Amino acid sequence: MADRLESNNFIHNMIDKDLEAHKYGDKVHTRFPPEPNGYLHIGHAKSICLNFTTAEKYHGKCNLRYDDTNPVKEDTEYVDSIEEDVRWLGFKWDERLWASDYFDEMYRCAVALIEKGKAYVCDLNADQIREYRGTLKEPGRESPYRERSVEENLKLFEEMREGKYSDGEKVLRAKIDMASPNINMRDPVIYRIAHAEHHNTGDKWCIYPMYDFAHPIEDAIEGITHSICTLEFEDHRPLYDWVLREVGKWPEPPQQIEFARLNLTNTVMSKRYLKRMVDDGTVEGWDDPRMPTIAGIRRRGYTPEAVRDFCERIGVSKANSTVDIGLLEHCVREDLKQKVENRNVVENPIKVVITNYPEDKTEEMEIENNREVPEMGNRSVPFSRELYVDGDDFMEVPVKKYFRLFPGNEVRFKGAYFIRCEEVIKNGDGSIKELRCTYDPQTRSGSGFEGRKVKGTIHWVDARTAVKIRIRNYDYLMLDEEDGSQRLNPDSLSETVAYAEPSVAEARPGERFQFFRKGYYIADEKLTTDEEKVFNKIVGLKSSWKKK
Repeated sequence: MADRLESNNFIHNMIDKDLEAHKYGDKVHTRFPPEPNGYLHIGHAKSICLNFTTAEKYHGKCNLRYDDTNPVKEDTEYVDSIEEDVRWLGFKWDERLWASDYFDEMYRCAVALIEKGKAYVCDLNADQIREYRGTLKEPGRESPYRERSVEENLKLFEEMREGKYSDGEKVLRAKIDMASPNINMRDPVIYRIAHAEHHNTGDKWCIYPMYDFAHPIEDAIEGITHSICTLEFEDHRPLYDWVLREVGKWPEPPQQIEFARLNLTNTVMSKRYLKRMVDDGTVEGWDDPRMPTIAGIRRRGYTPEAVRDFCERIGVSKANSTVDIGLLEHCVREDLKQKVENRNVVENPIKVVITNYPEDKTEEMEIENNREVPEMGNRSVPFSRELYVDGDDFMEVPVKKYFRLFPGNEVRFKGAYFIRCEEVIKNGDGSIKELRCTYDPQTRSGSGFEGRKVKGTIHWVDARTAVKIRIRNYDYLMLDEEDGSQRLNPDSLSETVAYAEPSVAEARPGERFQFFRKGYYIADEKLTTDEEKVFNKIVGLKSSWKKK
C-alpha cells in the first residue's frame, strides 16, 4: 500500500483516510470516462494523468470507459483517437468499457425509481421545463404531470421505449424537490427520446439516459471507489449521491471528488469551439500543431514525458485558476534538451565566400551533437569556401553590443575557424549578394589555439551540400485580451524556407532536433517525405516562464 504521509494532493489525502477506515475493502479503483464526441485536449491530459497515476500509486485499477449515452454526437474516429492519446501518455487501462453496455441495467434502475414514486414521465417540452425550473433566487414550479400514478408512468415509460413517441415529446424526470436551492435537484430529466442509430447498440434503443443519471450507475456497476471529475460537476454531486441512494443496490457506493480543471493562457479548452474550427477550416484538422488537442501537441513535437511532468507540477486543487502556458513549454524544453541532437540550420541565408580558402577543398568538421550530453558524440559537417550564415547573424551597420558578423569584425564559425568579414557585395537593387571574408587556419576548433579572443560564435552550413527544408513556425492560436476574452490569432502560422546541413536530408517523420540557436523542431509526420523535409517548431530555446 502507498505511503500514507500527508501530501499536497487533497484527493490522495482523502483516499488515504478511506484506506485507514478500510472503506471499499482497502481497494482503489478509478476511471477515465471520456465522451467520444471529439478529440481530447491538454485539459483531458490532466484528468488522464490524475486518474491513472492515482490507481498506480495505490496499486489499484483504472478503467477506460466511454460515456456513449448520446448517439447523435459520437463517432468511432473519436474512440480511436482517445485510445491513441491514452497510450501515448504512457498509460494502460485495466478494462475498456462502454456506458452503453449498461443500458439494460439503467433501464431497470429507472423502472425501480418509478415504482418507488421517485420518477415520472413528463410531457413538458425543453423550453417549458426550463421555464418551470425557476431561478437561483426563485423556486421552480411543479410539472402538471408530476403526480401521475406509478401505473401510468410505467406504461408511458414502456411506450417511450417501444418508440411510440417522437423526440422531445416525453421525458422521464426524477421526482426530487422543485424548491431545492440546487437547481440540479429540481426534478432533473434522467431519460430522453432520441430516434438515432447508436454505434454500439444499433437501433435497440430509442430512449437514452442522461449523463447525470447514467454516470453514478456506471461507476457503481464497475466498482469504482473514487469518481474523480472536474469542478463543474460539484453542484451535480447531490444528484450523483441521490441516484445511488434511491436505486439502493450498492451498499458501498462510489464517491465523487471534484478538482479544478486546467485553464491555460492563450488556449481555448472548449471541445465545441475546437470542433467548430475544424469544421470551418480555421485549422487543418484535430491534429493541427496549433491545436491544444493531445493529437495536435503530439504532432507539434511535445513529448509524453513533458506533458506528464507538467501535470505533476501543476498539481490538483479545489480552486479554479489559469496556468501560464509558458510552464508547459518549459517542461517540453527541459525534456528535449536531454534527448535531441543539434543541427545547423539557417533561415534568410546570406552567402559567405572565404576568399583565402582553397576553391577545391572541403573539410569535415567535428561538431558535438549535444553539448549537455557528451554521450551523444559528434557528427561530421562539411566546410568549404562557400557557406551560408543566418540573416540574423549579419548587420552592415551594427547596433551597440552586436558581436556577430559585420564589416571588419571577426567571429568564430562554430566548430570551424575564426572568420573576418572584409567586404559586402551587393546586387543592383542594393540587396546583399554575398559577404567576402577571410579565415585564420590556425584557429580551427580543437587545435588548442590560444591567441586572440572573439566575442561572437555563429552557425553556418556548407552552400554546396546544404539541404533545402520547409519550416512551419507557430504562434499561439488564441490571444488573451485584457478583459479576459480570447480572439483568434490571424498570424498563428508562418512558413519559411531554410538551409540545413546534409544529415537533415535523412530525417525521418517524427524525428526531433535542436536547430542550433533557434529552438526545437520535429519532422512533421504527415508532410515530411523522402523528397521534402517539413519541420514544425516545437518550442524556442528561451523560456518566458520563471519559477515562483
